[in-house]
Amino acid sequence: MRKTALVKVSGDLVQRPDVLEWLRELAKSNYVVICTGGGVQINAVFEEKGYGRNYGTLGRNTKTFEERQLARDILEKNQAELQDLLAANGIPATVLIPVLDIGSVLCHVNGDVFVLTAYLGYDALWILTLEDRVAEKDRQVREIWSAFGGGKYKEDFPAKLHIKGFPGTVG
Repeated sequence: MRKTALVKVSGDLVQRPDVLEWLRELAKSNYVVICTGGGVQINAVFEEKGYGRNYGTLGRNTKTFEERQLARDILEKNQAELQDLLAANGIPATVLIPVLDIGSVLCHVNGDVFVLTAYLGYDALWILTLEDRVAEKDRQVREIWSAFGGGKYKEDFPAKLHIKGFPGTVG
């Protein structure tokens, strides 16, 4: 049976050839589902509109429907662009965003939390980010894992969860 992999891709990495090549290789031996991010883009628009960042461990705390819809629009744009890019490059993968529609209420979920919710179903979980974010991302994900009963902070961290950094720095 084919293995499964859920990959959260930072919005900063979506268009990069090295990331596309990595996804191509992963898709050769796995059914790949990609959760696209957009936090940096959303933060920029929220700051521009005066909403602030209001970001906690579980994700972005939005106060209004307008904020939720704006964030969703950015994520859906990233989703559509990535789907087109994958198709143009012959990379088979399904792309989704970390927004749940629960009873017609938009519920934004931190992409890393979203990945952890799939722990029991997928063979491999990947979080792709920039190299200079790996250490902080690792700390954050371990904190979330521990908070949700995943065991001890370091000792019980799931072996099937991987954080991969790609060259570059935060703009």
